[in-house]
Amino acid sequence: MTPGRTTGKDRSTPSDPGMLRLDRNINAILKQREEDERNRTVQDKIAQRITNFAGSMTFIYLHVLIFGSWIAANLGLFPNVPIFDPTFAILAMVASVEAIFISTFVLISQNRMAANDDKRADLNLQISLLAEQEATQLLTIVSAIADRLQVKTPADEDVGDLATEISPEEVLRRLEKQGGHSKE
Repeated sequence: MTPGRTTGKDRSTPSDPGMLRLDRNINAILKQREEDERNRTVQDKIAQRITNFAGSMTFIYLHVLIFGSWIAANLGLFPNVPIFDPTFAILAMVASVEAIFISTFVLISQNRMAANDDKRADLNLQISLLAEQEATQLLTIVSAIADRLQVKTPADEDVGDLATEISPEEVLRRLEKQGGHSKE
């Protein structure tokens, strides 16, 4: 193959408008993520770091070491270490308090992730609505061209329904009504 030629599979070049749009979209997403990261509060950053650590194998190894040593010491397995928690009540209390805090940090992280998911869902909805509007406009144009050229197809019966624009509010209203979630 000669230099500069592309195969049938690789037709895109850096100057290809489609690739430029893709790069622009990727850069916009990355920029938004960086901005979101900069706007996070100190508390969010701390909670995320704790959650990340609590979800790591280092955390597991550390707990195996600490709890294992605590249990071994209080079972008398270390000859020169006095037994300081014979009923393991202190260990249970420490583990319970730790679990409460870790659960809280995980919930904070999940709330942040849910907020990000809501943003993505809103963006996806907006994109879907724009695509629907564009498709409706294209269908209307193509239908007008077919009428003008007096071209008839089996799909002509469905074109009228498909070209009808439906508002998002109408879709939500019908979903609530059919799903039994009506506010009436």
